[in-house]
Amino acid sequence: MKRRSLFAALALSVLCAHAPSYGAEPEVVKIGFVGPLTGPVARVGKDLQYGAQLALDDENAKHPTVGGKPVKFVLDVQDDQADPRVAIQVAQKLVDDGVVGVIGHYNSGCSIPASTVYHQANVAMITPGSTNPQLTKQGFKNVFRTMGHDGVGGVVAGHFVVEQIKAKRIGIIDDRTAFGQGLADAFEKGAKEAKGNIVDREFTNDKAVDFRAILTTLKSKNVDVIFFGGLDEQGAMLVKQMRSLGMPALLFGAGALKSNAFLQIAGPAGEGTQDLEPGPALDKLPAAQEFGKRYKARFNQDVELYAPFAYDATLAMLKAIHDANSLDRQKIVDSLAKVNVTGITGKITYDPYGDLIKPPYTLFEVQQGQWKSIKTVGGSGV
Repeated sequence: MKRRSLFAALALSVLCAHAPSYGAEPEVVKIGFVGPLTGPVARVGKDLQYGAQLALDDENAKHPTVGGKPVKFVLDVQDDQADPRVAIQVAQKLVDDGVVGVIGHYNSGCSIPASTVYHQANVAMITPGSTNPQLTKQGFKNVFRTMGHDGVGGVVAGHFVVEQIKAKRIGIIDDRTAFGQGLADAFEKGAKEAKGNIVDREFTNDKAVDFRAILTTLKSKNVDVIFFGGLDEQGAMLVKQMRSLGMPALLFGAGALKSNAFLQIAGPAGEGTQDLEPGPALDKLPAAQEFGKRYKARFNQDVELYAPFAYDATLAMLKAIHDANSLDRQKIVDSLAKVNVTGITGKITYDPYGDLIKPPYTLFEVQQGQWKSIKTVGGSGV
């Protein structure tokens, strides 16, 4: 009996050793998220974070596996405070934490220096908000984004103002950040290509609150459109001061003005403001509307602006991991270059630089205190 019991125990041990580990605890896989979670644009950072988290929630509900083993994806969240120096520090922390990829950063001024850190560690980086062309011009094979860059969007905006709005005398203001100045440069290029008349270009900084001296100068030159290269809160203050000075000019932006914060600050003065945003007309897409409902149910707030782009960045990262069937950083980078997935904001496929192929842009206008989509140009289908 003892010998048979011993044989049975050994047989059971062998069977257990070779049995599938269906009940095994899943391996925790870290995906980094980094954005401005404190400071003036913290609301944007949280919007991005929640978009990425919702994508991970959806994925984990499917009980995913990689390489035949169960995994659970978690978000390693870091705050770069919209400060390039802090961005480099938290980028290194994410690398040291062992993340297999990173969703972020938001500000181009943070993404560009941080991308070097990720490049040296072969960590895939997908930014859902940085649009400065210089980010992907560096030639790093690990850097991608989920919205069109300013080299395209700014030029499209320049053509639009001249050809569609029929502006005769155009003024430009930029905030001298990597984002604002780069966007204004691209807009100026597009406007000149369309034979537009740029009568003046002024600049401020991203901390300024009083633009009356600049606006007085532009008013004296009879501008009918002012293009602003900068972020939404300053844009809202700018349009209020334009109206207080009795300026009839239209304020036009590209990828920076459309937000709830702009509407709250600008109030009635913002009526008629136009902004050309990366992405499709999300306010008219059933998939985006359903996303908004799920987002609010999960986080008890409405989508601010960028959450769908963060969701899609995370979706692309997860697709690349599954296509590679590996958690190896280099294999994920290689897989991302070939990824093909349709998300909330449209089809995500990349050119050799990590930029979207045929990114869409949508013109929005403030009508009766709400941003309304007017027209979409470009895009490869949603």
